[in-house]
Amino acid sequence: MADVFIGLEIHIQLLTRSKVFCSCPADFGREPNTNVCPVCLGYPGVLPVLNREALQQAYMTGLALHCTMAQRALFDRKNYFYPDMAKNYQISQFSHPLGVNGWIEFDTQGERRRIRIHDIHLEEDAGKMIHTAEGAQLDYNRAGCSLLEIVTEPDFSSGREAEEFLQAFRTMVRFLGVCSGNMEEGSLRCDANVSVNHPGKGLGTKVEIKNLNSSRFVRKALEYEIRRQSRLLRTGRKIVQETRLWDEKRGRSESMRTKEEAHDYRYFPEPDLPPFWLDERFVQEAEDRMTELPLQVFDRYLREYQLPEDTARYLAEERSRCRFFEQTMEYYHHAKTAGSWIKEEPAAVGGPESGRVTPEHFAGLLKLCDEKAVTVQQAKEVLRLMGETGDAPEAIIEQEQLQGGVAEDELKAIIELVISRHPDTVKQIHDGNVKAVGFLMGKVMQESRGAADPLQAKAYLLEAMGISEAD
Repeated sequence: MADVFIGLEIHIQLLTRSKVFCSCPADFGREPNTNVCPVCLGYPGVLPVLNREALQQAYMTGLALHCTMAQRALFDRKNYFYPDMAKNYQISQFSHPLGVNGWIEFDTQGERRRIRIHDIHLEEDAGKMIHTAEGAQLDYNRAGCSLLEIVTEPDFSSGREAEEFLQAFRTMVRFLGVCSGNMEEGSLRCDANVSVNHPGKGLGTKVEIKNLNSSRFVRKALEYEIRRQSRLLRTGRKIVQETRLWDEKRGRSESMRTKEEAHDYRYFPEPDLPPFWLDERFVQEAEDRMTELPLQVFDRYLREYQLPEDTARYLAEERSRCRFFEQTMEYYHHAKTAGSWIKEEPAAVGGPESGRVTPEHFAGLLKLCDEKAVTVQQAKEVLRLMGETGDAPEAIIEQEQLQGGVAEDELKAIIELVISRHPDTVKQIHDGNVKAVGFLMGKVMQESRGAADPLQAKAYLLEAMGISEAD
């Protein structure tokens, strides 16, 4: 077995209204080449101006990653010729990153792992190349958008670990409100560096894999590359330091170019941007905007509410879910019940975003369910209507004439009706197909509008068909 070393370079597009060095809108989905100006197109004589909000969101991310943060923001000019960068250089940070020597923890395969962060640095994004049958087209709308690059140390040893880390990282930046995390839109992108070497020999030759636009592709590309490099190692062939592209259709990586070194970019201090000092006011504002992170929320929910792990993890994935759950707990005191309902009825409790279902109304419905004023099935229907109307549960129950339970005579009449409508199913049950009872039970619950007690209904149903429960 060879030793595997994997490091990630994660790029997140920060949630700023305008680009990092100009006032062009930074929103996604506009007509190509409409969110552009002389600054982000690199016209001669133009001057960049640093976006303070972009720097503050970058600083918040650094705090979340436990980085040692710089006292001033300095920028460098990274020179290269790519067609998706109109001015042929990128304003980035090389000599003085915004944050260094950080770490972040995540859960993988029942174990909590700590990944070291080498550095984070703020830069401007490049444009987008679109390849068609007619040739390559360029959209510069994304050029100049606020981009934060997070570079990890080579602390991963498998594609699966990298995939799970990337998912946890995405949750974190969404929680912070600094990135949408939409990989399909390119707001979160990842390059992976992997090296394979003989056991105990340390790092091998590093190969970079680009074009990874989903966490699943990260895992698949790394698994392929580990196999490829291991095969070369076993047969004594040379592993070339290079950049490779991941081809999802063919399920393999392809050589793109020989890997550049730092000197190939001819970095030098950006002459058009003076240093930005991160004074006490700036730091305090960033710290005031910080929030409890997903892993901390998960641990707290296990400790304070004794929630099942899957429920706690589900709630901790979205800040809106946490807010809705905790506000619900101000009116209701059975945490496991509330958490389970939010997890099992996500469409209906979409109210945290829409505002239709309020925590107070949601808690009121759970209380009515506990008091058996409505059945669980009815409560689900009430919750759906609450999401559509925003009304209180009591108003919906009265309007829809819902009540907990069904009178015995009424329930037996419903069962007789269901049996008469489905003679073929009844025959299947008598012939030994016990599973078909579930179909009839569904019809009984439907006819009773969810008001029937399931255990009582099943007992009466079997009795009406002349079948004992023991059968």
